Amino acid sequence: MGAGSSGLALETDQVGLSPLRTNLDDVPESCAASIFMHLDPPEICKLARLNRAFHGASSADFVWETKLPSNYKYLAEKILGQSPESLSKKEIYARLCRPNCFDDGTKQVWLDKSSGKICVAVSYKALRITGIDDRRYWNHISSEESRFSTIAYLQQIWWLEVVGELEFEFPAGTYSLLFKLHLGKISKKFGRRACNVDQVHGWDVKPVRFQLSTSNGQQASSECYLHQQGNWGHYHVGEFVVDNKNTPMKLRFSMMQIDCTHTKGGVCLDSVLICPSEFREKLNQF
Repeated sequence: MGAGSSGLALETDQVGLSPLRTNLDDVPESCAASIFMHLDPPEICKLARLNRAFHGASSADFVWETKLPSNYKYLAEKILGQSPESLSKKEIYARLCRPNCFDDGTKQVWLDKSSGKICVAVSYKALRITGIDDRRYWNHISSEESRFSTIAYLQQIWWLEVVGELEFEFPAGTYSLLFKLHLGKISKKFGRRACNVDQVHGWDVKPVRFQLSTSNGQQASSECYLHQQGNWGHYHVGEFVVDNKNTPMKLRFSMMQIDCTHTKGGVCLDSVLICPSEFREKLNQF
């Protein structure tokens, strides 16, 4: 019995005869950092709260460089306005995850917090739009539902053409371009959201044509009737592929309904969204 018990006894140290135990505090900071390289950023931030070693490991540059997009130096200079060498990689990641405006506030770029992938939004203010400065056709409405705080509401027009351009350095990948539109005029009454669809007309007569082209020769187009009243809809124009990372690409995109046999109106135009194609399933977040 005694011999059997001695075989199961805990290993002890030679001084205090107390059991030798290890815990997370004993994990070297370098080992923790190596583990963090295989985790998503939200997971790293949670583990950083556990102890001092994990906290130190969570700030290692070599950890966050694996999470940053390949064009992070371009983003730091163009969007953050700072040399990438003057910031830690963790700080660059954290600042790029916030919506960052550029081109006089008419465009925004941000990283998806979990994946580090890039999204770009272009306000209607950066687009060339038929009659946009004529109050007979368009109203500019303040809106909490826009990341740019203002949307354009079309009352009525015969010919509609919306054209935009963007030159940007995207990481390698496949991207989708979409127009964010809303049928009906948005307002607030007694603190509650309201939508007036009285002026919605003409979008079921002929389809709207969307087009996309890139500086390296890619082209895409689509046609659809506008139908989603009362809610924002992301109307897919097409996809483009970036093979050469760290090389600026110029995009040209448009939305047209130029059939002058009928008027059309009652639509809100917010922005154009460019995001990784796999993000299309969660567009309600944008």
